[in-house]
Amino acid sequence: MSGCEIVNLVSILSCAIAKDRKTEEIELLAAILVQLGDSLATIAVNRK
Repeated sequence: MSGCEIVNLVSILSCAIAKDRKTEEIELLAAILVQLGDSLATIAVNRK
């Protein structure tokens, strides 16, 4: 999968997840996913 395809997929997923959710729910999901990404990056760096 190319970089542009991944960007498009993430955008589509974001819209699908956000649909019919309250702003507070979207904010919480965003915060959780940021933390998840940061944790995965930390794990990956420590494996090198």
